[in-house]
Amino acid sequence: MHTLEAIMATTIMIAVLVFAVQATALTPLTSSTANAHIESQIHTIGQDMLTVLDHSAYGTNSYLKDQIIDWNGDEYVWTATSYRSRTNSSDILTGPLTEMLELVVIENGIAHNIEFTFNTETGSSQTMSFIYNGDPSDNAVIISRKVLISNTDIEDAVIFASNAGIPDVDGSTDYYNIIDVKLTMWRM
Repeated sequence: MHTLEAIMATTIMIAVLVFAVQATALTPLTSSTANAHIESQIHTIGQDMLTVLDHSAYGTNSYLKDQIIDWNGDEYVWTATSYRSRTNSSDILTGPLTEMLELVVIENGIAHNIEFTFNTETGSSQTMSFIYNGDPSDNAVIISRKVLISNTDIEDAVIFASNAGIPDVDGSTDYYNIIDVKLTMWRM
């Protein structure tokens, strides 16, 4: 009699254990969860970088605005030592933007592209590559920041439009154009 009770008790205990194990989610940290965490960190880094670069003291331009105003329309690529123009290898991009990219992004193995999107005279938008380091992966994050350019920010609007390709969309006011700076970042 005790043998039969022992067998029944063992069967019930095994059934309870099987049920408990199947009901509990025992999943390890999956790659998608890890990727989401890394993407979140990269997005925060990108937001912080653009916020710092777009900050300015009263009466001065931000580093980001100065970089746009000084841009000659060339596309730059990282050459393992510096950002060089794709069309003129002796043209090296320098300034606070490149210093921050080197210290924060490149040092941490994060690939990146920067594009400028702006309005044309016809009202459509145009995108030009500023820094290009390859096609982004599927896990890339995009951070953007809008920068307002006024006529008073530019010394000669005709030369700026000719060099950078960014037109004055409203010649009757101080409004020149608004630039959407798009920073795309991904792990290499």
